Amino acid sequence: MSQLFRLIFRIRNFLLFVILELVSFWLIVKNDYYWDVSFFNTSNYYAAKTLETSNYVKSYMNLGNVNEQLVKENAELNKAVIAMQQFKGREGDYYKVDSAFAQRFDFKVAKVVNNTVNLSKNYLTIDKGKLDGIEPGMGVICPQGVVGQVMQCSDHFSRVYSILHSDFNVSSEVRNQALRVKSDKALGIAKWGGLNPRVIDLTTIDRFKPIKKGDSVTTSEQNVIFPSGTMVGKIRKLSAKQDQAFFDIEVELATDFQNISYVYVVNNKLKNEQEKLEESTKVDVKK
Repeated sequence: MSQLFRLIFRIRNFLLFVILELVSFWLIVKNDYYWDVSFFNTSNYYAAKTLETSNYVKSYMNLGNVNEQLVKENAELNKAVIAMQQFKGREGDYYKVDSAFAQRFDFKVAKVVNNTVNLSKNYLTIDKGKLDGIEPGMGVICPQGVVGQVMQCSDHFSRVYSILHSDFNVSSEVRNQALRVKSDKALGIAKWGGLNPRVIDLTTIDRFKPIKKGDSVTTSEQNVIFPSGTMVGKIRKLSAKQDQAFFDIEVELATDFQNISYVYVVNNKLKNEQEKLEESTKVDVKK
């Protein structure tokens, strides 16, 4: 305390000067209309700027929570939209869609905590595991399109085959107006060639199908793990020789794996039933 008093005594002249300046400024403001208004406007301006900056900082700090909330809302919207697409895509004069079939997909939000794109066999790690209801074999998508398939789970994390994996492929189809008019389908297999992380190959598409550059490529209905109609990408290059039965097609991926943060793990609630039936049929055929 004595040191504080010594410091104040040492700078007493400076403190007196500051106090007199403040008193003088206060007297000028209070006794002069122009300065009073100017001070009021200036103080309001800086107070408003301070509040604006404070609100901006608070909003920025809260972006993480806002982003997570939006991702969760998108998961619910995905579920509703895909259910509607299932009804619309299959319902006709001769066929009535079962509501359990149309609503068979559930989505769980997960955050990507690790990701590779430059290997021949690429993987992602997500922050959801067995305790969150994740199981090997589940599909993984993002708002842009297909991501991969769950390979292995621990209690809190899961390892995911990326579509950028040389052993992973996706049953796909090309969609355009010409095919819709003819009620035709152009089905193929999307598989990564191991080079460009933005491009994937599409094989086994009949070269006489009316497809062209820029057409959308989505997951087909012959998928157990992905909802049909999920984006894979767009055709960026196609060609075919006279002696070839199929197109050589390059597809620009919809998913940017170098900038992926959140994903949706897809649970097909009827997957086990379908696979069990198909396995039992295989056994009967062998007998």
